[in-house]
Amino acid sequence: MKVDNSDSLIRRIETLKRDKNAVILAHYYTTPAVQAVADFLGDSLALSIQARSVEADVILFAGVHFMAETAKVLCPDKKVLIPCPEAGCSLAESCGAEAFAAFKAKYPGHKVVSYVNTTVEVKALTDICCTSSNALQVVRSIPEDQPLIFAPDRNLGAYVRKLTGRENMVLWDGACHVHEEFSLEKLLALKKQHPGAAVVAHPECRAYIVETADFVGSTAAILEYCGMSDAEEFIVVTEAGILAEMQRRYPEKRFIPAPPDDESCGCNNCRYMKMVTLENIIACLENGAPEIVIDEKIRKQAERSILNMINIK
Repeated sequence: MKVDNSDSLIRRIETLKRDKNAVILAHYYTTPAVQAVADFLGDSLALSIQARSVEADVILFAGVHFMAETAKVLCPDKKVLIPCPEAGCSLAESCGAEAFAAFKAKYPGHKVVSYVNTTVEVKALTDICCTSSNALQVVRSIPEDQPLIFAPDRNLGAYVRKLTGRENMVLWDGACHVHEEFSLEKLLALKKQHPGAAVVAHPECRAYIVETADFVGSTAAILEYCGMSDAEEFIVVTEAGILAEMQRRYPEKRFIPAPPDDESCGCNNCRYMKMVTLENIIACLENGAPEIVIDEKIRKQAERSILNMINIK
């Protein structure tokens, strides 16, 4: 479906949501147009929690595949739709369940902490999930003498290991294609051009990027920091989709996206998140498909690891 009038697309989506008793959950990394039609906008942790309290019959997840899976795990009695099932995640894809099971078998006695950016099958092999918002809290909730496996993001894992001193934490060797590609040289050049700007970075970035930042945190934490900071300019070292929400919340401030090594590739945008469009949201709501379907045994195993995360106080 191709319509140029975005207003008519938005009206059609609102009508379909009412007719289908549906809500749209959207991640900060989707396009501004998709964010604008969301009933709930947030990072992975906020959306995981929000999914559990939704009263609608249908949840449409405007995001990548693992996020829609997480919603279905937590809401088995609801219909969970994903407008673009091909929208995967480079980080989740870097950790296949079969390979991870073999890796886990090499470390008997280790508990597994897995980032939510994993498939439902990997979550089923996990003791407790985490997000970038709570990874530090999750690891600190586990006794220090308990050996751990942290998967799949090596950069987030290394950051948490540095802050906690958990030398008994083994890291899976995975990474996000967006956060891996930021250029230190170009970031330092931007800092010279904008000496008063605060650098905010996601912990999925490489260590040498994280070390240059004034603040390191999840997308939600970065948003909060920008509101509290006295800085008027920010160099943003995470997926560029977050800039729309930054500018909406803080119109008086300036946000500068940090460039990747190869600026021609647009690598500071998640190509998967940008696959979600108003058009395929409409088609998904009209057709009631594609729908997320998960084997019940796998779902229950994955639910345990997610609830273990959510229940940490």
